[in-house]
Amino acid sequence: MTPPSLPPHPRDIVVITGMSGAGKSTTLKTFEDLGYEAVDNVPLFLLRHMVGEEANVWAEYQAARRPMAIGVDIRTRDFDVKGIGRLLRDVERIGGLKPRILFLDCDDEALQRRYTETRRRHPLAVDRPLLDGIALERQLLAPLKDSADDVIDTTDLPAGSLKTMLSSRYALAQTGLHVFVTSFSFRRGLPREADLVFDVRFLRNPHYVAELRDQTGADPAVQAYIAEDPDFAEFMARLIALLEPLLPRYVTEGKSYLTLAVGCTGGRHRSVYVAERLAEWLAAAGYGTSLRHRELQSPGA
Repeated sequence: MTPPSLPPHPRDIVVITGMSGAGKSTTLKTFEDLGYEAVDNVPLFLLRHMVGEEANVWAEYQAARRPMAIGVDIRTRDFDVKGIGRLLRDVERIGGLKPRILFLDCDDEALQRRYTETRRRHPLAVDRPLLDGIALERQLLAPLKDSADDVIDTTDLPAGSLKTMLSSRYALAQTGLHVFVTSFSFRRGLPREADLVFDVRFLRNPHYVAELRDQTGADPAVQAYIAEDPDFAEFMARLIALLEPLLPRYVTEGKSYLTLAVGCTGGRHRSVYVAERLAEWLAAAGYGTSLRHRELQSPGA
């Protein structure tokens, strides 16, 4: 099966915003590596000048057609959600482009931990407790998140996985659907970025076999044990039969990335093995594929 190619997708301007501490610096650096011109925290009045009808900068940009990644957050001078909306409408009206908003999110506990570990000061917590500053920022940015084209939650996402995700979603040459496969533990909650979730807790559990307990679904002995489950082969066949006609429809709708999450109780055995098998099938079918085992790669896992 050869996956269909994606339809043309506007990628000239991406506005990167979101919660302070959610990974904007890493994201902007990744966009720069992808070939975008990265601009961070330029005051909105200067950005308006860049897209003004009389601006030479805009004329030069139109000629060069170099894509831009613009970082805007609560620290930006004259920041306001309505101002960003007006700016994007100007870009679309004057340049004939369709800017995209990428919003980076992260839960409060993880943000608090990041600020505590780095000893940085939250921009809205100068004269108030850190959690109060985070809550205020979340309230101010809520309308921007609601209008975003793409939301990435970095709570459990290592920097390397974030870079991989951004590269597949925003590469300047898109050849087809990129599928992320992640295993996870239901005890730690669903992956926030998941599009489709599959529960494999019905398979027999290697955790209760003493010699397999400390191994993972990436180890041959555990894989053999799970594969011998009388329902495993039929489950995998039916899962593939479900996805085979479904994935091309996502491509037809213009989706360039998809996240499939496979969960079990502890996220170390059954879900890992099924995710490995699923990623193998996707790669063999011609889809760009990334694989992550959340509970094996997360800190403290």
